[in-house]
Amino acid sequence: MCDTAVYVCDDKVLFLKNSDREVDEPQVLVWQPRQNHLEGDLLKCTYITIPQVRETYAILISKPTWMWGAEMGTNELGVTIGNEAVFTNQPYAKTGLTGMDLLRLALERAATAKQAYETIVQLIEIYGQGGNCGFRKNIYYHNSFIIADPYEAYVLETADKYYAVEKVTGCRAISNGLTIKGFKEKYSDPFKSFFTQCSIRRSIVEEHIRNNPTIMGMISASRLHASGLQEPKYHWLYGGMNAPCMHAGGILLNYQTTAAWVAELSPNHCRHWVTATSTPCISLFKPIDVLNPLKPDFCSSSFELNKNFWWQHETFSRFALKNPAQTFSCFIEERNKIENEWSKTTPDPNTSFNIHKQLLQKWSQEITQLKLKDIRPIWTKLFWNYQKKRNS
Repeated sequence: MCDTAVYVCDDKVLFLKNSDREVDEPQVLVWQPRQNHLEGDLLKCTYITIPQVRETYAILISKPTWMWGAEMGTNELGVTIGNEAVFTNQPYAKTGLTGMDLLRLALERAATAKQAYETIVQLIEIYGQGGNCGFRKNIYYHNSFIIADPYEAYVLETADKYYAVEKVTGCRAISNGLTIKGFKEKYSDPFKSFFTQCSIRRSIVEEHIRNNPTIMGMISASRLHASGLQEPKYHWLYGGMNAPCMHAGGILLNYQTTAAWVAELSPNHCRHWVTATSTPCISLFKPIDVLNPLKPDFCSSSFELNKNFWWQHETFSRFALKNPAQTFSCFIEERNKIENEWSKTTPDPNTSFNIHKQLLQKWSQEITQLKLKDIRPIWTKLFWNYQKKRNS
């Protein structure tokens, strides 16, 4: 489950994606330089192999560690894409290109947003979309995309090999539901779409961004919880799926925001910020550069607890969320101050990640000294106790 949004301004395009996936699924940043390939080269995607093209652009992507494709990313020309699971009345294929594969292929092969959506459509027509997209659970779905560059943006929605495209004016969000008039009514699965809470999340994101069309507005949109609360609110059935900053903790459905990305795309310069962690509400958005890779310390694909940056933040996050009323005051003000400074003067990406790592150690020490009372609902406590036992 995800939220992707875009705001097309007169002189730039703003982009946001919260990637919502299974709770123990780390997401890693991957850089790939521009490359030339030999005629006849093949490319192994997540499930199938397809012919490679002669040249691919430099890309920076955020991806679950186990798959080839990516949840979100950009290329050296500023093409930036986020994808969403959508549930339709068309059959789901057991194999094919996943939506994440299609996203990465488009970034590697397209110089503009228009070329990117044309590339995705062509790939679907030739190879089809399909395959299990779950980490520990089996889940099959079709895909929708927001595809942007420094000049324009498009929404591309699919149902098997059927598709619809709409050019964006102003603000637009997609949140796991079909939205293009006519296409939505013909192909949507209303039952599954209801449980994704797609309409609720989409309206929350769009309203916020329309009132805050800035990079800091996009960051704050990624942190929104239900009822405008600073902390998550857990529904007994689906946890915190009713807001963009998603938190697991329900009886039936349990997804959380495992990484977040915002971007400011302009003809002169494209700027990108990522959490590279879960829970944007208590994470720090850090600048990154498609041509300036981070040190390996921050991009480890290890699944071992506390062995990489994603898990270091995750350990802190799971403790802090036991009682946000007590813990958030220890770090939110300092985090906001740093992000405001970085929005004006952007530090080197490795410097910003080092700062986040140091702050994690400091904040963790502060909150572990508190006498925390776990105030989460009983069903949420039971879910996270099960996750703890599973990982021990």
